[in-house]
Amino acid sequence: MTFTETILNESEVEAIFVSSGALLDGHFLLASGRHSSRYIEKFRVLEQPQLASRLCGEIARRFAHDEIACVVGPVTGGILLAFDVARQMGCRAVYAERDESGNGFALRRGFQIAPGERVLVVEDIVTTGGSAKKVVELVESLGGVVVGVGLLCDRSGGNADFGTNRVEALLQLDIESYAPEEVPSWLTEKFGAAHKPGTTAKPQENAIR
Repeated sequence: MTFTETILNESEVEAIFVSSGALLDGHFLLASGRHSSRYIEKFRVLEQPQLASRLCGEIARRFAHDEIACVVGPVTGGILLAFDVARQMGCRAVYAERDESGNGFALRRGFQIAPGERVLVVEDIVTTGGSAKKVVELVESLGGVVVGVGLLCDRSGGNADFGTNRVEALLQLDIESYAPEEVPSWLTEKFGAAHKPGTTAKPQENAIR
């Protein structure tokens, strides 16, 4: 094991998200079609190796005694997490890509999971846990043993279903979202029209301090 033994508590993890500019407030249109006043732009953390490595080290620490042989993450953020968590744990790292149906995940590029291999699934930010759960199902279908799921942030308030009992989230946030017909007037009045994350940021969006 090469990870730092220093424990990161939840307030310290949140401070990393804030200082990196990853935790934002504004009027956001989420991929689900729902609206939210808060958003986490994970790549503001992942683009900074020193910060990302500290977070990955905390995931590695929590599973340090579970005899993990392989860390698996879904594209895209999960690739970076899987690599660094595995590096710090001294094991293999692979990543899962969307299958031909577009609804599930598959291992390509010669990646394999051996029957009985102890696997840790990692993911960055989750709302429903759908992608992580599909990766869990993929690993199990290949005969791997999923020890648990490690997350940077669970924004579901603990309600996401990952298909496994062991879940370690470095940060838990219960961020309220609204259906299009339920968007409160204050959200539009304060931040203007909804902005879809991933496009050019609007001036009204600011890192939460």
